[in-house]
Amino acid sequence: ELQEVILNAEKALKTKLANKRKDVIAQIKELAAAIDVSVEIIENDKKLTRKGLKVPIKYRHPQDPSKTWTGRGVTPRWLQTLLDSGRDRSEFEV
Repeated sequence: ELQEVILNAEKALKTKLANKRKDVIAQIKELAAAIDVSVEIIENDKKLTRKGLKVPIKYRHPQDPSKTWTGRGVTPRWLQTLLDSGRDRSEFEV
């Protein structure tokens, strides 16, 4: 019973906020028209999140396949050692 009351309250709140938003947008357009200015309001409901995106592996150690690197950040020691010994980075690309 309480869950139903909570759901109804949340639904009513969302509706009230949506109506308030529409009123504010209408008021902005009205004020802009009063001074002969055009206003374009772009509504973006999507939130951009990059959290949890996996970056593909670009480099792999030739003898130990568990050692990998995405090519971002500081070069790992194993790759830096191999580069210092005169090898080319392109040898280790996946």
